[in-house]
Amino acid sequence: MPTYEYRCDACEHTWDEFQPITSKPTKKCPQCRKAKAKRLISAGGGLIFKGSGFYLTDYRSDSYKKAADADSKSSAPPADSKPASSENSESKPSSESKSSDAKSSDKSSK
Repeated sequence: MPTYEYRCDACEHTWDEFQPITSKPTKKCPQCRKAKAKRLISAGGGLIFKGSGFYLTDYRSDSYKKAADADSKSSAPPADSKPASSENSESKPSSESKSSDAKSSDKSSK
């Protein structure tokens, strides 16, 4: 339910009311009791989604973001190291060649 702003034209009193969208605007001022109240057009409150399923990083403080950047830089691998996938591909042929050498030596000994 939204919160609406009201102002009385008789006494200039302003107040907020928490009302359903379907309800009719309040006409009676709570202070002077005259039927001169009018609903004001306002910007309304900002809508912020927090919790699981939303981008939590959108609402982080600057100090948290700086600490996260420092952590990510310290945990990054050095630029001159090789990726793990290239090391694994190089080690596979050498193990295959060893097994093929062992098979050929078994055949020659028979």
